[in-house]
Amino acid sequence: MNAATEIVKTQIQASKNMAEVRARVDFKVGAKSSIDAELLSFRGLKTDKEHVAVIFKQADKTQATPLVRMHSECLTGDVFHSSRCDCGEQLEETINRMAEAGGIILYLRQEGRGIGLYNKIDAYKLQSEGLNTYEANNHLGFGDDLRDFTEAAQMLQALGANKIRLVTNNPKKIRELKEHGIEIEEVVNTLAHVKDGNENYLKAKISHGKHNLDL
Repeated sequence: MNAATEIVKTQIQASKNMAEVRARVDFKVGAKSSIDAELLSFRGLKTDKEHVAVIFKQADKTQATPLVRMHSECLTGDVFHSSRCDCGEQLEETINRMAEAGGIILYLRQEGRGIGLYNKIDAYKLQSEGLNTYEANNHLGFGDDLRDFTEAAQMLQALGANKIRLVTNNPKKIRELKEHGIEIEEVVNTLAHVKDGNENYLKAKISHGKHNLDL
């Protein structure tokens, strides 16, 4: 096989890995549904998971280095405001931040660090018996964190956001985005949202997950 053929094959493979925006609509978000934003869907992602982007102040078009948060779906925290985690509070903090400064939230359908909702409820039961969030997942036969941020990188590339300021406390997110060609100019930490029921969860994120979180 000659060099020209190899180049063509590489270009074809690259085109297959490209994602693009499928639809873009206006909507309002936030606790009082008063914040203007846009909701985007995609085609051409690695899997068939229906990840979406929420964009504030058209940051993908108006900011050279937009503020970005990758937020993995958490039904219990985001919707039901569970006492077991800080996910809902982190999401609301980010929405309020981006309402002022603009930015992009990638809402990723990776419940329970990738193990799914029912398995997460099983893990909750184990946590009630004394295991931490990582130990519970391991006891069920799962790794510490099964999330894959390849599609998040695809979404950013589809938006032309190859250089970003990332809102996270999680080193895994930083590492994986960089591995997929996203340049991170700055890491912006979220606050520590401590409440009755989630302190041990937050401590495990720091000690086991190496999250940059100040309790």
